[in-house]
Amino acid sequence: MKWYLAKLIYQIICGDGTHTPQFDEQLRVIMAEDELHAFQKARSIGEREQDDFLNHSNKPVRWKFIDVPEMHPMNALVDGAEMYSRIREEDNADIYIRVTQMKAAHLLESSAHQCIRLN
Repeated sequence: MKWYLAKLIYQIICGDGTHTPQFDEQLRVIMAEDELHAFQKARSIGEREQDDFLNHSNKPVRWKFIDVPEMHPMNALVDGAEMYSRIREEDNADIYIRVTQMKAAHLLESSAHQCIRLN
C-alpha cells in the first residue's frame, strides 16, 4: 500500500445559488494499492461527504462534490485526513467545474495507463 495526497473540490451553494460561486479545495491523504485505486477512493470520499444542511439563518446550504483534479504520491500519514482546505469564489462556476472535471479525467486516464503498465 502507498500514500497519496488528493485534491477534492466541492461547490458551496447557499440558498438559490445566486451568489458569487464558491468552491472548497481540500487536500486529503489516501492509502491505496496504486494511483488508480487512490483516485477511485478519493472520489468515493468526495461523494460520501457531500452535505445539505440549514445555516444559522435557516437557509439551505449544499456542499456538492465536483471531482479530484490532482493527486500526488507521498510518505505515510493518517488515511483520509484533510490536509488543506481553501474556499474560492469564481466568476464563472461552469468553467471552474469543467476545468476540474477535465483535470480529473486526465488524472484517471494517466492512473489507468500506469496501472496497466505495472500489471
